[in-house]
Amino acid sequence: MDKNIFIKIQYDGTRYSGWQRQGNTDNTIETKISTVLSMMLGKDEPIEIHGSGRTDAGVHAMGQVANFHVDTELSPEDIKLYLNKYLPEDIKVISAGEASLRFHSRLNAKKKTYVYKIDNGSKADVFLRKYTWHIKEKLDVSKMRELSTSFMGEHDFASFSDMKAGKKSTVRCIDVISIDCVDDIISIEFTGNGFLYHMVRKLTAAFVEVGLSNKNIDEIIEILNKKDKNSFKELAPAKGLMLKEVFY
Repeated sequence: MDKNIFIKIQYDGTRYSGWQRQGNTDNTIETKISTVLSMMLGKDEPIEIHGSGRTDAGVHAMGQVANFHVDTELSPEDIKLYLNKYLPEDIKVISAGEASLRFHSRLNAKKKTYVYKIDNGSKADVFLRKYTWHIKEKLDVSKMRELSTSFMGEHDFASFSDMKAGKKSTVRCIDVISIDCVDDIISIEFTGNGFLYHMVRKLTAAFVEVGLSNKNIDEIIEILNKKDKNSFKELAPAKGLMLKEVFY
């Protein structure tokens, strides 16, 4: 019985080479899940999985969504329990369900929320150091918030992407950017209709440049308007980034 199963997943990306299956390594989130599914179904070939997005090496997820087609009598709950039994401790399926056969976790996604965390204390928090970018120099959060208004709405974000040259559009719409600071931990949350390769990490790096007064807001806006991927080189570390939620 053909079923289209969707799962919501959380993972610590520290030791993985990203979400997407790769030819030169089996150390990806997608491969780990696919391997367990193949074992569950008694298949030799890998099960094709569609993720809502391809998180980079070292990036984490609280609410990644994926779907896959399987011929099984097992219920979504059975599949969830089996996956959690055999997946590594740093990958967990938090929910599972059956979708329509046409559902596709990436193509049907309407919005995503990413959060980037910066530790702005004089010394890195021992328990957060794997999940935050430590910057000991004090950041001017008010300037960062002022810059955020320039990134909201629809823009061509080519200057803040490392996408390869091609015909794909680099126009995206960011609905909300919120910047909060609690006990030296700065959280930058982005919600939009899609994000380009390295876009959130580059936008975060731009916030840091302004927060440290290395660049002023007008300089960053000028870079945005250039629409040139070679115009901004800075890239925030992967470990501070988390895919928080996908909306359908």
